[in-house]
Amino acid sequence: MNSLILRTSTRLVMTLLLMFSLFLLLRGHNDPGGGFVGGLMGAAGFALYAISDGPGAARRALYIDPRTLIAIGLLLAVSAGLWPLVIVDPFLTAHWVSIDLPGLPTIDLGTPLLFDLGVFVVVVGVVQTIILAMWEE
Repeated sequence: MNSLILRTSTRLVMTLLLMFSLFLLLRGHNDPGGGFVGGLMGAAGFALYAISDGPGAARRALYIDPRTLIAIGLLLAVSAGLWPLVIVDPFLTAHWVSIDLPGLPTIDLGTPLLFDLGVFVVVVGVVQTIILAMWEE
Protein backbone atom coordinates (compact mmCIF):
# COMPACT_ATOMS: atom_id res chain seq x y z
CA MET A 1 0.00 0.00 0.00
CA ASN A 2 1.38 3.38 -0.95
CA SER A 3 -0.12 5.78 1.58
CA LEU A 4 2.07 8.36 3.28
CA ILE A 5 -0.46 8.84 6.08
CA LEU A 6 -0.62 5.09 6.81
CA ARG A 7 3.17 4.68 6.77
CA THR A 8 3.69 7.69 9.04
CA SER A 9 1.01 6.76 11.56
CA THR A 10 2.09 3.10 11.55
CA ARG A 11 5.44 3.97 13.13
CA LEU A 12 3.71 5.63 16.08
CA VAL A 13 0.96 3.03 16.42
CA MET A 14 3.41 0.12 16.10
CA THR A 15 5.55 1.56 18.90
CA LEU A 16 2.47 1.91 21.11
CA LEU A 17 1.29 -1.64 20.29
CA LEU A 18 4.70 -3.12 21.13
CA MET A 19 4.91 -1.22 24.43
CA PHE A 20 1.37 -2.30 25.32
CA SER A 21 2.22 -5.91 24.44
CA LEU A 22 5.13 -5.82 26.90
CA PHE A 23 2.82 -4.30 29.50
CA LEU A 24 0.34 -7.15 28.98
CA LEU A 25 3.12 -9.72 29.20
CA LEU A 26 4.44 -8.38 32.50
CA ARG A 27 1.01 -7.75 34.01
CA GLY A 28 -0.35 -11.21 33.25
CA HIS A 29 0.55 -12.98 36.49
CA ASN A 30 -1.90 -11.17 38.77
CA ASP A 31 -4.33 -9.58 36.35
CA PRO A 32 -5.72 -10.32 32.88
CA GLY A 33 -2.99 -10.54 30.29
CA GLY A 34 0.06 -12.69 29.89
CA GLY A 35 2.15 -14.22 27.17
CA PHE A 36 -0.63 -15.14 24.75
CA VAL A 37 -2.48 -11.82 24.74
CA GLY A 38 0.77 -9.84 24.79
CA GLY A 39 2.08 -11.90 21.88
CA LEU A 40 -1.07 -11.24 19.86
CA MET A 41 -0.73 -7.52 20.50
CA GLY A 42 2.94 -7.53 19.46
CA ALA A 43 2.13 -9.53 16.34
CA ALA A 44 -0.60 -7.02 15.51
CA GLY A 45 2.04 -4.28 15.53
CA PHE A 46 4.20 -6.16 13.04
CA ALA A 47 1.14 -7.04 10.94
CA LEU A 48 0.24 -3.36 10.71
CA TYR A 49 3.83 -2.64 9.65
CA ALA A 50 3.56 -5.35 6.96
CA ILE A 51 0.37 -3.75 5.65
CA SER A 52 1.88 -0.27 5.46
CA ASP A 53 5.42 -1.05 4.25
CA GLY A 54 5.18 -4.56 2.80
CA PRO A 55 6.21 -8.02 4.01
CA GLY A 56 9.90 -7.49 3.27
CA ALA A 57 10.05 -4.48 5.56
CA ALA A 58 8.18 -6.41 8.26
CA ARG A 59 10.69 -9.27 8.03
CA ARG A 60 13.56 -6.80 8.37
CA ALA A 61 11.88 -5.06 11.33
CA LEU A 62 11.44 -8.39 13.10
CA TYR A 63 15.23 -9.04 12.78
CA ILE A 64 14.74 -12.79 13.38
CA ASP A 65 12.97 -15.26 11.10
CA PRO A 66 9.52 -16.03 12.56
CA ARG A 67 10.24 -19.79 12.52
CA THR A 68 13.35 -19.16 14.60
CA LEU A 69 11.18 -17.17 17.03
CA ILE A 70 8.90 -20.19 17.38
CA ALA A 71 11.86 -22.41 18.23
CA ILE A 72 13.26 -19.92 20.74
CA GLY A 73 9.86 -19.51 22.41
CA LEU A 74 9.35 -23.26 22.68
CA LEU A 75 12.82 -23.59 24.18
CA LEU A 76 12.03 -20.92 26.79
CA ALA A 77 8.66 -22.42 27.71
CA VAL A 78 10.00 -25.97 27.96
CA SER A 79 13.02 -24.84 29.98
CA ALA A 80 10.65 -23.19 32.47
CA GLY A 81 8.99 -26.57 32.90
CA LEU A 82 12.16 -28.63 32.97
CA TRP A 83 14.06 -26.47 35.46
CA PRO A 84 12.11 -27.88 38.46
CA LEU A 85 12.97 -31.42 37.32
CA VAL A 86 16.66 -30.56 37.75
CA ILE A 87 16.10 -29.90 41.45
CA VAL A 88 13.71 -32.86 41.84
CA ASP A 89 10.38 -31.02 41.83
CA PRO A 90 7.36 -31.81 39.64
CA PHE A 91 7.22 -30.49 36.06
CA LEU A 92 6.22 -26.78 35.84
CA THR A 93 6.62 -26.12 39.56
CA ALA A 94 7.15 -22.39 40.05
CA HIS A 95 10.51 -21.26 41.39
CA TRP A 96 11.38 -17.70 42.30
CA VAL A 97 14.58 -15.68 42.67
CA SER A 98 14.66 -12.33 44.49
CA ILE A 99 17.08 -9.72 43.21
CA ASP A 100 18.00 -6.91 45.59
CA LEU A 101 19.33 -3.84 43.85
CA PRO A 102 20.58 -0.92 45.94
CA GLY A 103 18.09 1.92 46.00
CA LEU A 104 15.39 -0.05 44.20
CA PRO A 105 12.61 -2.35 45.38
CA THR A 106 13.24 -6.08 45.37
CA ILE A 107 12.56 -7.73 42.01
CA ASP A 108 11.08 -11.25 42.07
CA LEU A 109 11.71 -13.27 38.92
CA GLY A 110 10.35 -16.76 38.44
CA THR A 111 9.77 -19.60 36.07
CA PRO A 112 6.15 -18.49 35.36
CA LEU A 113 7.55 -15.32 33.77
CA LEU A 114 9.97 -17.43 31.71
CA PHE A 115 7.06 -19.61 30.57
CA ASP A 116 4.96 -16.55 29.66
CA LEU A 117 7.91 -15.07 27.78
CA GLY A 118 8.19 -18.31 25.81
CA VAL A 119 4.48 -18.24 24.97
CA PHE A 120 4.83 -14.57 23.96
CA VAL A 121 7.67 -15.33 21.55
CA VAL A 122 5.90 -18.40 20.11
CA VAL A 123 2.69 -16.45 19.46
CA VAL A 124 4.56 -13.60 17.74
CA GLY A 125 6.43 -16.14 15.60
CA VAL A 126 3.34 -18.16 14.65
CA VAL A 127 1.19 -15.16 13.81
CA GLN A 128 3.98 -13.56 11.76
CA THR A 129 4.61 -16.84 9.92
CA ILE A 130 0.92 -17.04 8.99
CA ILE A 131 0.55 -13.36 8.04
CA LEU A 132 3.74 -13.21 5.97
CA ALA A 133 2.99 -16.51 4.24
CA MET A 134 -0.49 -15.32 3.29
CA TRP A 135 0.80 -11.92 2.19
CA GLU A 136 3.57 -13.35 0.01
CA GLU A 137 1.31 -15.86 -1.78
